[in-house]
Amino acid sequence: MRLPSGEKKFPSGKFKSTFTVSSVVAVTFDLFGTLVAVDRPADPASAVGAELRERDVGVPDDWPAAYAERHVDAPEGGEVPLPAHVAAALRSRGVDVPNNAARRAVVGAFDPTVRTRRGAADAVAAAADRGPVGLLSNCSVPELVSRTLIRSTLERSAFDAVVTSVGCGWRKPHAKAFEAVARKLDVDPESLVHVGDDDATDGGIASLGGTFVDVAEHDLDAVATRLRQGESLGGAASCR
Repeated sequence: MRLPSGEKKFPSGKFKSTFTVSSVVAVTFDLFGTLVAVDRPADPASAVGAELRERDVGVPDDWPAAYAERHVDAPEGGEVPLPAHVAAALRSRGVDVPNNAARRAVVGAFDPTVRTRRGAADAVAAAADRGPVGLLSNCSVPELVSRTLIRSTLERSAFDAVVTSVGCGWRKPHAKAFEAVARKLDVDPESLVHVGDDDATDGGIASLGGTFVDVAEHDLDAVATRLRQGESLGGAASCR
């Protein structure tokens, strides 16, 4: 189908004008610590253990030690889903985990209280005026990203792609994580502008030729303003 001049269809099925500003930019956002803040369990092993007991799973006496051990081999940069880790930790102590109890316990332990960060929705909306928008999150807990979005003031439909490490199998800063979201957005990885809060992980986009925007140096309100004004986000003051 031929599209009207100046319009492009993105993966979500939405049509966005490429003439809103001077250039189209593919922008991806980190979630936790960037767009939202969530309350995490102070002691994840204890939180998961309590949820396991609620599901009549026998939790070993040395559960904190078992939880802390490595049980599932993964390639460097690969993601190990937390339910797989928990089930393997239990099996290492001779405990069987019936009826998908490990997954349900993990989801219950990390059930989030969510606070949307100031400027988050505006920054996402401004990015949508420039081109395709993605979400790329390191998260080993199934359902956590989707639950977080539901409980935030962000609209899931604002994102043309949502990619998690538990879904794609790779954690930032590994190149394959950024390549996964680039494929979903139908762009080259080097064209991505990735907005995040952690140079050690989000900054991995630079290895592919893309741009990292650090919200610690340039807050979301400023990101939205620069996007709406058609300014480059590649300046040294805001990116590294």
